[in-house]
Amino acid sequence: MAVKIRLQRHGKKNFAFFHIVVADSRSPRDGRFIEQLGSYNPNTNPATIILNSERALAWLKVGAEPTLTARRILSYEGVMLRHHLDGGVAKGALTQEAADKKWNDWKAQRDAKVEAKKTGIKNAAIEARKAAKAEETKVNEARAEAIAKKAAEAAAQKAAEAAEAAAAEEAAEAPVEEAAAEAPAEA
Repeated sequence: MAVKIRLQRHGKKNFAFFHIVVADSRSPRDGRFIEQLGSYNPNTNPATIILNSERALAWLKVGAEPTLTARRILSYEGVMLRHHLDGGVAKGALTQEAADKKWNDWKAQRDAKVEAKKTGIKNAAIEARKAAKAEETKVNEARAEAIAKKAAEAAAQKAAEAAEAAAAEEAAEAPVEEAAAEAPAEA
């Protein structure tokens, strides 16, 4: 019986997540499985992987073959490196302490990379929000300036109309005053 470590699709259309399972290679993709090792959610950034590394390592040691995608996930989580180091210890190429040291160094480096990616994503989102807010402020200032300019033009227009009306009234009152001044002089 050929045993595979593979992904089992769940979720809905365009929003899938996967269970990482050990299954007989002849069973359907979403069918029977021997053991569930974890889950993989590619919809988050970075992708969320929950994996029982000890059980995955045990299945690798007894001959379970991971599919290409499962192999990449196991490699990302360090299970393949652990399997490789355990093989070196079994052959006597290195000691258990040296293997543990290599494993711990790799794990620390990987955790630092993941944390750097998370902070980078978070900082990029903050910068995007700041840029959007600055752009919005610029647009609002331009609108306020345009409104103030229109209001100033409207006030100038009203002032000009008021001045014209006052001038017209004065012009209309001036002949009446002149006529009134001339009339008593003739009498």
